[in-house]
Amino acid sequence: MAQNLKVSQPYANAFIQMISGKDSLDKVISDLAYIEAALKSPDLVQAFSNPLLSVDSKKGMVKAVFKGKIEPKTVNFLLVLCDRGRINCLEGVTSLALEMAYKQASVTVAHVVSSSEMSEGQQEALVAKLKAMTNVKQVKLEIKVDKTLIGGFTVQIGSRVIDTSIQGQLKKLASHLGASSPL
Repeated sequence: MAQNLKVSQPYANAFIQMISGKDSLDKVISDLAYIEAALKSPDLVQAFSNPLLSVDSKKGMVKAVFKGKIEPKTVNFLLVLCDRGRINCLEGVTSLALEMAYKQASVTVAHVVSSSEMSEGQQEALVAKLKAMTNVKQVKLEIKVDKTLIGGFTVQIGSRVIDTSIQGQLKKLASHLGASSPL
């Protein structure tokens, strides 16, 4: 995404300005989250990046995948990205726009890497703890599972990192003992 940042940033700004004040931020966030989920399909990402597919083909894909599922204004914005040859940057645009929308809605995103799936109760407890620790009103968890952590989880919220993983504890222990960590 870093290579597309210069291209993605102006489009993400334009999208946020276009919807500002017109729609509730909840709808905007919902649309962007839907797009982000759809982009987990490597086939869709590859098709949008394929220079051999015509603009009309890509517009047809946008309509097939998103029409009726997200707001018409958002679909139109995606069609503009197709017209301008920038639909290949959709991942970056979506990610940046979602970040901006969360900021406007005063939602803090916590990136969690867990050794296993977290139950709803565990997620709620973690959100409550993070709210208390950071004095923010809303926290959204972005959770990924990484079995190499052995147990526990890590949380990054802003520049702050909390590491409760067994792997992290083993690394700390190894550094205290003066050994280089094999992990």
